[in-house]
Amino acid sequence: MKKTLVLLGTLFMMTLLFAQEEVTIYTYDSMGWINDKVVTQFEKENNCKVKVVKFSSTGNIVARLKMEKKHNKADLVIGVTPVMLNALKKEDLLVSYKSKFIKNIKEKEIIFDNEFYVTPYDYGAIAIVYNPENMKSIPKNFKDLTKLKKKLIIEDPRTSTTGQDFLLWTIAVYGENWEQYWKELKPAILTVAPGWSEAFSKFEAGEAPMMVSYGTDGAYSYQYYKSTKYKALIPDDGGFIEVEGVGIVNGSKNIELSKKFIDFMLGNKFQKEIPLNQWMFPVTNIKLPESFKYAVSPKKVVLVSGEEISKNMKKWLGKWEKIME
Repeated sequence: MKKTLVLLGTLFMMTLLFAQEEVTIYTYDSMGWINDKVVTQFEKENNCKVKVVKFSSTGNIVARLKMEKKHNKADLVIGVTPVMLNALKKEDLLVSYKSKFIKNIKEKEIIFDNEFYVTPYDYGAIAIVYNPENMKSIPKNFKDLTKLKKKLIIEDPRTSTTGQDFLLWTIAVYGENWEQYWKELKPAILTVAPGWSEAFSKFEAGEAPMMVSYGTDGAYSYQYYKSTKYKALIPDDGGFIEVEGVGIVNGSKNIELSKKFIDFMLGNKFQKEIPLNQWMFPVTNIKLPESFKYAVSPKKVVLVSGEEISKNMKKWLGKWEKIME
């Protein structure tokens, strides 16, 4: 009996010794490609398991992290924008980590958090994407968009980072007059989708000829259709850049493994997959595929400061909601 207990105890200890660590990632649904493209590589290199939990929107990620604050289940959150970072910092949901591979980031201006609660891994211009076959005339500026009727699909700024950035874009262009602009834009909007994936599905189905998306959609069109079936335009008023980052969740049970994953995201194996999977620009000097010559970038950039976002975002969302009722 004693020998049996000793044997069972030994087997139990060996199981603990050789048990693989698991890092849990919260992200939005269109980041699901990492499961097929890069997760396996990281698992092999670090003898671990990676669990990717996908949400329909970044707003839902924030809500889940708040709910789990005292007993969190996530180690990393991927897809953090400046607006989302503000919400996460207010709830003390992240911990700081400055990767030694930060030096790999080519454009230092896209580092939007100098405290490194979040590390950028991709960026791209917000744009109006359209199907030229279904458009009689192409808008040149934001004012032109208001002349259309039920032609535009947008994302909800309360739940979608793309939607948030489109709202911020209009605020950057119109300043204090942004509410009046949205009142004029409202008749042009066919639907407000909860997230980018839902918006793109409606756009591809031909429900409307235009949607708020990214400047790389022309590259996507060329890559998959060998033609510029879809085109992207940035209004003459100026462009708005979206940057996405990754952060470690406060209370993570696998801090060191989480740090390694952030390092991995700044390495070539991860960065080279971004253009044709995430359809954004990598933050490092990875050679871009041929199709990216059809991506568009703004001639000038308009901004809303982090301080303004922190101070006013809740108020702006409330005013937007009233306009769209």
